[in-house]
Amino acid sequence: MDMFAAVRAFVAVVEEGGFAPAARRAGQAASSYTRHVDALEAELGVVLLNRSTRRLSLTPAGEAYYPQAVVILAGLEEAHRSIRERDGPPRGLLRVSLPTSFARMHIVPFLPRFMAEHPGVELDLLMSDEVINLVERRVDVAIRLGALDSSSLIARRLAPHRRIVCASPAYLAQRGTPATPADLADHACLTFAFTDGERRWRLTKGERVEQIRVKGPLRANQAEALKEAALAGFGVVMLPTWLAGEEIAQGSLRPLLNGWQADIGRAGAAPSGESGIHALYLPDRRGSPKVRAFVDFLAERFGNPPYWDRAL
Repeated sequence: MDMFAAVRAFVAVVEEGGFAPAARRAGQAASSYTRHVDALEAELGVVLLNRSTRRLSLTPAGEAYYPQAVVILAGLEEAHRSIRERDGPPRGLLRVSLPTSFARMHIVPFLPRFMAEHPGVELDLLMSDEVINLVERRVDVAIRLGALDSSSLIARRLAPHRRIVCASPAYLAQRGTPATPADLADHACLTFAFTDGERRWRLTKGERVEQIRVKGPLRANQAEALKEAALAGFGVVMLPTWLAGEEIAQGSLRPLLNGWQADIGRAGAAPSGESGIHALYLPDRRGSPKVRAFVDFLAERFGNPPYWDRAL
């Protein structure tokens, strides 16, 4: 039995949800994947998959075996990749995890230039706001926003991650301009929907810290929706500068509370680690030419300070 072929077949069947889709993606016959998994189960002496005509699921043994198999395959693939890519220009498949809105605004527009500069690199983008496991998803580099939790991942800070309290000129003309953080309690505030329902904003000025319970006509779990409502004059909003920088530069949103800094962590809570926009990758990707090329490219494009903060 080809052990690695059998393990690859098992992982592919789990990830694709069946023998037929896994084989179809690889351009092979489903029967070959069935034989591989049958041989693996025989070698291990356990059943890894519950099979029926309607669905496929992992047995308890399969649930224990699957994450270890993913790690083994990832290590083997990285060993092959590091040797193939050791010399010469960056090349090969580069899997990148990106936060959706930030990627759409500040990464995707630059990708044609990156691909033109590095024709040997094939990009595979996973655009989602979910924090994924880099090993399980076989991701080479992830872009993350905000505070970092402690981990074994290598982090390179690409830019600061700032939030700013702002509102449209029309709203301010109607409701007045808050002069202090406490004034926000009397304004219509557009808030991000945290799972615990917390609606507090935390602002700092030197050693001073103010936490204000806010209220307003809209709560959403998507910051772009809050920005659109603020532009339409529905209230005051706290937004990351990478999202609102252009509107502030154009005057369609006005920054408020000069000298006060909006907290980067969850409203009402202190940040859990250094805040910023970071590129994260596994220690074994440290010497990867394609990872280094991609991260260097983004750092150069963003600039220091980043281009979205230059008008603030």
